[in-house]
Amino acid sequence: MRDDGHMIRGINHITLAVSDLDVSVRYYEEVLGFRLASRYDGGAYLEAGSDWLCLSLDKAAADQPRSDYTHIAFDVSEEDFDAFAESLRAANVPIWKQNRSEGQSIYFLDPDGHKLEVHVGSLQSRMAAIQRGSRKA
Repeated sequence: MRDDGHMIRGINHITLAVSDLDVSVRYYEEVLGFRLASRYDGGAYLEAGSDWLCLSLDKAAADQPRSDYTHIAFDVSEEDFDAFAESLRAANVPIWKQNRSEGQSIYFLDPDGHKLEVHVGSLQSRMAAIQRGSRKA
């Protein structure tokens, strides 16, 4: 790491290409609980905690999930996990993977097939699981 102040501090925001802005904004607000911060011609900004997400209308947005493991994981408290997972099931949100990793997780798709996860845990809990010899991604 560089010591001159030019170090990445974290993720600033995530932008997802979407095929239907109305559908995606509604999904991220109503199903996932994001807060709409701003909407503009061709996009929207949403917030969850201190993180922000940009949905950008893009005619090239994929309509099928990628075949690789690339995904975005959102944080949820252990106390809220079961209710959140049940709300996804009740909304018939497609599940793309069963959890085999440390901590509670549910892996699901958004309307454009972006692979998402809601996870209970931290880097520290993941590293502790690896130290115990149970590395699971």
